[in-house]
Amino acid sequence: MSTSGTPLVVLDRVNKHFGDLHVLKDIDLVVHTGEVLVVIGPSGSGKSTLCRTINRLETFESGSITVDGKPLPEEGKALARLRADVGMVFQSFNLFAHKTILENITLGPIKVRGQKKDAAEKRAMELLERVGVAHQAEKYPAQLSGGQQQRVAIARSLAMDPKVMLFDEPTSALDPEMINEVLDVMTDLAKSGMTMIVVTHEMGFARKAADRVVFMADGQIVEEAEPETFFTKPQSARAKDFLGKILTH
Repeated sequence: MSTSGTPLVVLDRVNKHFGDLHVLKDIDLVVHTGEVLVVIGPSGSGKSTLCRTINRLETFESGSITVDGKPLPEEGKALARLRADVGMVFQSFNLFAHKTILENITLGPIKVRGQKKDAAEKRAMELLERVGVAHQAEKYPAQLSGGQQQRVAIARSLAMDPKVMLFDEPTSALDPEMINEVLDVMTDLAKSGMTMIVVTHEMGFARKAADRVVFMADGQIVEEAEPETFFTKPQSARAKDFLGKILTH
C-alpha cells in the first residue's frame, strides 16, 4: 500500500467533451503500481468518464494516457490486449446471461489469453472461492443476487491477470445489504497489492482502503490527498461543501 511503485497509469492534460460540455479539463494523474486510488465527487463531476477513458470505452480529444509506459491504442488487437490488462467492473454486472458463472469467467482467458480450458477452469474456481461464490459456479447469472453477480464480475476481471483494475461505482446498483459483501472483496483485493482505480460514493471504503483520494468537481481534479487528511482537513471550499453534505447523513 504505497505510492513508491513505478507509474503504471499516467494521464497528461487529458481533455474530453460531450458536445458543448467540457467533462474532463486538463486532467493530470499518475497512479503507481500497487496503489489504490479512490475517485470521489458530486454527480456530473467527470469521475466515471475519467474511469472509462483509461481503457478507451470513451475517447478523448487531447492529452495522453499511458498504461505501463504504452500509449492507449486506438482500436483493433492492441486495444483488445489493453482491455485484457486493464480490468473493468461496472455498475451493472455485464455478465453473459446464457452462460454459467464458470463459463463467464473462463471465456476471456481462453479466447483472449489462449489458456487451455482445464487451466482456465481451475483458476476460475480459485477466484470464485476467493470472492465467496464457488458454490454458484454451475448456476446462471439470473439465479444469483446482485451482490453475488458483482463478485463474479470482479472474479472475471481478475481471471485476466490485469495490471490494473478499474471500478466504476461498483456498488451503486446494489441493495444496501449487498454493498458490504462487494466492498469486502474489494478491500481484500486492495490489501493484496492490486493496483486499483475506484470511482465510488462509499466513503467508508475510501477511508479504509485507499492510499490516495482524488476529489473531482466540474471536470477537474480539485484536490488529492491521503484519506485521513482529505476527510479531516479538506483544503478546497468545494471539497468542504461536498463532505459537509455527505458525511452528515
